[in-house]
Amino acid sequence: MAKKRPQTKAKRPQLTDGQIPVVGAREPCPCGSGRRYKACHGRAAAHAATELVHRPFEGLPGECDWVALRELVPAATAGLTLKGGLPDGVPSVTLATVLPMAWPALRRDDGSVLLGLQNDTSSGDISRDLADTLQRALTADPGTPVQSRRAPADGPRLQDLLDPEGAFEPVVHSGFEFWVPDPENATADVTASLERANAAAIPTVKLSGVDSAYWCETPEKNHLRWVMPYAEEQLLDALARLHAAGGSSLGEGTRLVGSFRAHGLTVPVWDLPSGVGAEDVEKPAAEFAERLAPALASDAPLTADERRARGGLTNRQVTLS
Repeated sequence: MAKKRPQTKAKRPQLTDGQIPVVGAREPCPCGSGRRYKACHGRAAAHAATELVHRPFEGLPGECDWVALRELVPAATAGLTLKGGLPDGVPSVTLATVLPMAWPALRRDDGSVLLGLQNDTSSGDISRDLADTLQRALTADPGTPVQSRRAPADGPRLQDLLDPEGAFEPVVHSGFEFWVPDPENATADVTASLERANAAAIPTVKLSGVDSAYWCETPEKNHLRWVMPYAEEQLLDALARLHAAGGSSLGEGTRLVGSFRAHGLTVPVWDLPSGVGAEDVEKPAAEFAERLAPALASDAPLTADERRARGGLTNRQVTLS
């Protein structure tokens, strides 16, 4: 009886990582390994989609203001400058804190693009999600919103699309009239939506004398929230030095009460009396910045009082992202 010849399987062509398409998690991996996609190349793709980027706006012009508009400011816009200029048919690209119906982006009838910042994102990299939304908005039909989706793990980030030399100058609005080109002639439904949004917005003003500091008014007291670009440990030490020396306030009745941690940056927060407006803290904030500079530069060990002050600041720190 003749022996059966051993059967050999034809070798599948080997694909590089960049050539492997995305398939269902339980399907065979297209690379030919014989394993399911989720246990092979899908593992790397899933990790890339969920890995948290702690400073997603790092490297962009105005990183501190990006953080403020994402987390602190209700109604604001800022023009964006693209690398290589605007595509044909797109007269402008504008970042907005919030868009109607929480749309990720909107291509207006005139072809201009509004990109929403305060939206839920599906990955751990806000910059990549926003870049994907922006790219789709640039090619969307005029007059249509862009819907959310999971951005490709290997897609570009905002840092790849925006001009690093472009200005980033936020404009804080008292309401959301920037949603529509002609709010006075808007339909009844749009007018009602605007009224609801405006009623919920906390009055906010960007200080002009220092960078990335925002005054806001609440029913009980006012606040100053100041996004700072310094390393967290260095900034907390500097704030502790000033606090222990009695130099952390912004004037009579004001108090440094703690800080937020947001997108890799630290945001000191001051309580202000209700009668203290944005214009009243312009000079005190500039004077505080002058006191902060040498405190940041000091590398002397903290004293006992400074360590206690630092512990109090750390205990009153809240993470927003």
